Amino acid sequence: MKLKVLGPHGGELPGCKSTCFLVDDRMAIDAGALTSMLELPALAKVDDILLTHSHFDHIKDLPMMSDVVVGRRDKPVVIHSNSECIETLQKNLFNNVLWPDFTKIPTKKNPVFKLRSFRAGSNIKVGPYSVKSVLVSHPVESCGYVISDGEVSMAISGDTGPTEKFWKVLNKVENLKLVLVECSFPNQLQALADISGHFTPQTLEKELEKFDRRGAEVLLYHLKPAFVAQLKKEVRHLPVHVSELGEEFDF
Repeated sequence: MKLKVLGPHGGELPGCKSTCFLVDDRMAIDAGALTSMLELPALAKVDDILLTHSHFDHIKDLPMMSDVVVGRRDKPVVIHSNSECIETLQKNLFNNVLWPDFTKIPTKKNPVFKLRSFRAGSNIKVGPYSVKSVLVSHPVESCGYVISDGEVSMAISGDTGPTEKFWKVLNKVENLKLVLVECSFPNQLQALADISGHFTPQTLEKELEKFDRRGAEVLLYHLKPAFVAQLKKEVRHLPVHVSELGEEFDF
């Protein structure tokens, strides 16, 4: 399995891209940096997009993608997410007001996007991957995922504050090689992190005590752009790697 970091941040400034990862060049996890990081031929190869939740920094490139891949694919790109997120996309994004409804364009039978919802906690199939969704702790319905190609597994926390089920699930996963874990705000903004459902370095440190790593690499993402330098200092003592724009991992 190959992972490319298209967007390791929780927002955008020059040099920072919103959350987005590419698996084996064909499945995106979140859509914060698809069109800003991929050339058109690579973008047109993405068959599936797995969204953790509906917040703007995780879905923002969907409209731009729809506009540039239309007519360049033989089948729809399938967007997978929990039912609340899919409903939000239908009502508030592809609604012919904020953006044209590319779930029906160019035709209802062969649109650019197909929306596929599931109940949080379900096991689903996304292309060749087996995916287990885990409800985590965030103001909107947000899912972490365990993704397996049948040989190795990776996981992503989704946007979350302190949680229990995610770690319990991970501790049972065989051949888990890599875990993407969010860490958004510095310790001085703990109150903000608590209200908004995010980790700080100090809460992350406690969370990692729940995790039986068994050699899995932990990559941090979703660092808020205004605090990247400070966050890197505050996690320096932890056994983690801060993901960087454009990094690639093979496992």
